[in-house]
Amino acid sequence: MTATQNKVLIVVGMHRSGTSLITRWLHSCGLPVGEDLLGPGLGNNEGHFEDTAFYDIHLQILRDNGLHDSGIMTEPVWRITAYRKEEIRNIIAEKNSRFEQWGWKDPRTCLWLDVYREMLPDAHYLVVLRDYQSVIVSLLNRTFALIDITYNTRKGYFSKLAWYKFRRKRQFQKFCKQHASTFLAVWVHYNELILKGIRSLPADKYLVINYEILHKEDKRIISHLNKRWHFSLNHSRFSDIYNEKLFSKPFAIEQFINDEQLILKAKKLFTDLSKYINIRHDKVVGEYSITKVLQR
Repeated sequence: MTATQNKVLIVVGMHRSGTSLITRWLHSCGLPVGEDLLGPGLGNNEGHFEDTAFYDIHLQILRDNGLHDSGIMTEPVWRITAYRKEEIRNIIAEKNSRFEQWGWKDPRTCLWLDVYREMLPDAHYLVVLRDYQSVIVSLLNRTFALIDITYNTRKGYFSKLAWYKFRRKRQFQKFCKQHASTFLAVWVHYNELILKGIRSLPADKYLVINYEILHKEDKRIISHLNKRWHFSLNHSRFSDIYNEKLFSKPFAIEQFINDEQLILKAKKLFTDLSKYINIRHDKVVGEYSITKVLQR
């Protein structure tokens, strides 16, 4: 089977946008998303559902550029060597030789959407959009959890008690003031790349969904993948894996961000991206409507 005959689905979204959950769900619907998946970790107790083949090569590219493995960054990754590109082509060729339909998820994919568009011109993109407030709250809670772990491993009942009763709240607020602006800038960077990627694709190659409706519109999403894009997936109820208790409780992040222009930029970016949402809770946006949006 040639590369153009394979059905490839790339799950796209910023860190903490629900991409792990939706990829887990797609896996339960019968989509191969990697033979070796990244396991549970801090903030993802059920597993990241990242194909380690793509995960590892993305880490190598970041390291080639002297960047942190997390990909939590605000600047483009300019240098991808010919050797790394050939490694990616080999991964794709191996997947295509084994699976008629397959896909993967790794938030770092957002950093190289142009590269994957060139290598996989017939791929389809499932874009998960989540508002910046929720993403930043999740990032702050997950990162601060490392500090919690440090105090949990300390010996002494009174030391732990003092942390949770008196010091933790104050330290968390200080932590938010130090990092919220950086995380917002990262959200902006990733979603600017996503918006650029969407605008470079034909309207029938992407499906943009709001994170908030994943548990309500699972049948419509599977129907789109099967009927529009000709995947062959079984419907598995998203509610069977969705656990609202696993998600961070919201709080106002603006109180920790002094850069008003950055907030305005994030709000406008979310509005711009929302125009491309194909499936809403009250209706399915048709191809004609999508075309009209793209002409604005």
